[in-house]
Amino acid sequence: MNFKSEFLNEIKQRGFIYQETEIHELDKYLCKKKITGYIGFDITSDSLHIGSLVQLMLLHWLDYYEHRAIVLVGGGTTLVGDPSGKDKSRKILEKEEIDNNIGKIEKIFDKFINLNNRSQIINNYEWLSEINYIEFLREFGSKITLNKMLNFESIKNRLDREQPLSILEFNYMLLQAYDFFYLNKNYDCELQMGGSDQWGNILSGIDLIKKINKKNAFGITSSLITNSDGSKMGKTADGAVWLDPDKISNYDFFQYWRNVNDDDVKKFLHLFTKLPLNEIKKLSELKNKEINEAKKILAYEITKIVRGKKSADEALAITNNTFDENINDKRLPSYSIKKNEIEKNKVNLIDVIEKMDLVKSRSEIKRLIKSDGIKINNQVYNNNDYNLTEFLSLNEVKISVGKKRIGILKILV
Repeated sequence: MNFKSEFLNEIKQRGFIYQETEIHELDKYLCKKKITGYIGFDITSDSLHIGSLVQLMLLHWLDYYEHRAIVLVGGGTTLVGDPSGKDKSRKILEKEEIDNNIGKIEKIFDKFINLNNRSQIINNYEWLSEINYIEFLREFGSKITLNKMLNFESIKNRLDREQPLSILEFNYMLLQAYDFFYLNKNYDCELQMGGSDQWGNILSGIDLIKKINKKNAFGITSSLITNSDGSKMGKTADGAVWLDPDKISNYDFFQYWRNVNDDDVKKFLHLFTKLPLNEIKKLSELKNKEINEAKKILAYEITKIVRGKKSADEALAITNNTFDENINDKRLPSYSIKKNEIEKNKVNLIDVIEKMDLVKSRSEIKRLIKSDGIKINNQVYNNNDYNLTEFLSLNEVKISVGKKRIGILKILV
């Protein structure tokens, strides 16, 4: 099914649309005029991770087709906590901590939308902090029924598992519905987008707008993205894959995408790159060893969007030097030790890997060594006492942990 509006057609073909309200009516709107749409982001950390990339790319395409994209940062709602899709209550943050997080995260949005033009970042603390609770309940509390809220999937699942849901969190749904209402009234915002776990919140907002503002409003959700093995995208054994370069290097960010499962390449090319669809089709048809080239393009394109072209070029160069040319690139993680420290066995392989932060724990390093998961200069290391004396004649050695984590040990006289 094709749409007449460019924005809907683009996101439909790329696989962003999972649930929607009156989408053919929205299509007509988009053909007639430029509209305003928003996505909300709770600010529970000082960076976003790649789990937010679907939403960021949706905002990008809205802005790209010259509609107005609003990033709504939840300075107010983060003080409450979103229960959607969560197994337990979130930690309550202080306002000062939330404000600090917002300051750090704002620069990420600039990579995806044109903040110097029509699109903008708005903080819902601006209006939620001014609410008079009695007046709010009188005007809005009667418009959203408890019956409907209890039937929303995010609430239902939590209660079915007999997990506690506080009144604080329950109010979150009402506050998010109010956000959409407020943006509709004050910014002429007609579209809210989000992950499928936000479906109930979006519908509640549309209800408020129709009942009080007497206007049409629309919602679109995207599937929550998982890897082909069912695992949550963005979570690895080493933690979250952050968008902020201060939290994960350009090279490691690049390598995450370079090492995705073959079955995920087509989906990720559609969702997370701006490559033309006909080019994605060709890349998606590559098989066996050739698909590694598609993965390299995927990694380069995503790194370019999130970190910029210079960072993507750097990550690609390190990757080519390390894996194609077998060159020990100087920009890889490194650690220097003196030869006599190795001779006296003051430092062993476990110490070195830990210093280069290639593996989280010493016990995990030992487990990898026993399972032949660590190589030195491309040869499996299997010395049970973890010493490095056999490498004393070398100036530097390459230490590989699994397929993608590599560091350089420099041996000084």
